[in-house]
Amino acid sequence: MSELVTGEAVALELRPAKLPSRALAVVIDLVVAFTVYIVVTMGIVASTASLDEAAAAAVAVATFVLVLVGVPIAVETLSHGRSLGKLACGLRVVRDDGGPIRFRHALVRGAVGVVEILMTFGVVACIASLVSERGRRLGDVFAGTLVVRERVPAEPARFVPPPPPWLVGRFAGLDLSGVPDGLWLAVRSYLTRMGQLDPQVGWAMAERLAGDLAACTGAPAPREVPPAAYLAAVVHERQSRDAQRAFGGGAVGVAPVGAGPVGGPGPVYPGAGAPVGQPGGPAVAAAPPTLDVAPARPREDEGPGTGFVPPA
Repeated sequence: MSELVTGEAVALELRPAKLPSRALAVVIDLVVAFTVYIVVTMGIVASTASLDEAAAAAVAVATFVLVLVGVPIAVETLSHGRSLGKLACGLRVVRDDGGPIRFRHALVRGAVGVVEILMTFGVVACIASLVSERGRRLGDVFAGTLVVRERVPAEPARFVPPPPPWLVGRFAGLDLSGVPDGLWLAVRSYLTRMGQLDPQVGWAMAERLAGDLAACTGAPAPREVPPAAYLAAVVHERQSRDAQRAFGGGAVGVAPVGAGPVGGPGPVYPGAGAPVGQPGGPAVAAAPPTLDVAPARPREDEGPGTGFVPPA
């Protein structure tokens, strides 16, 4: 990755193109350009057979410059840095600040490319690209440009595991408005990769993230709850609130984003122990049971439920 800083002081992470992909793109461009040049030259020779040698040489030079130099410059300018070869290889030419190139950038690249690619058969361009830290040739150095990769292979999606069932809804009263986005990203990154970490390293990281999260919410993390389970429960609470704001209604029972199928094996949190109510589980006061009894409706053959009987 190469970090570029724009004029607005925004850091961009771009992936510079390597020499093999750039060489393949140049070969494709040269094959297309020379094919067009041969076809155009044959047509010009057939139409200017009556000219003298000096005129024919001038037409040949003009054709060479126009087809092999002018056309690539025009294509890069109009396509904002994507020639046919670069489009096939998923590359693009950008400025040093990450913006699209203009005519002057394409002109400098094309003019220097005549010397380092056409006249030296690409030897100078290969050496310069190997020496440069970001794989730039001389044309890129003089023009202030960089060839980057547009098509980056996507990483497999990582899902945040759900919290233990005995922690769902326990942190409904936390104030999550003061938690910064960077901390949420760090917590999410830890939860998706905690199975790949060393147990001691993962426990220390979870404790540090839990401490930062508790400091932002203003409520200390419960001592009987493991740090990883606490982080998962708070992330689940935030997802439930986001779902409630987006879709309305109650957020209770909303499955966490990225959770597996219902009834499947859940994640194992370090030190989570048994759920509430089982031996070895954390000592948390159980909530009083609530009864959900619907009011009985009188049948049609019965009288009204007010106790008043109308006279016969």
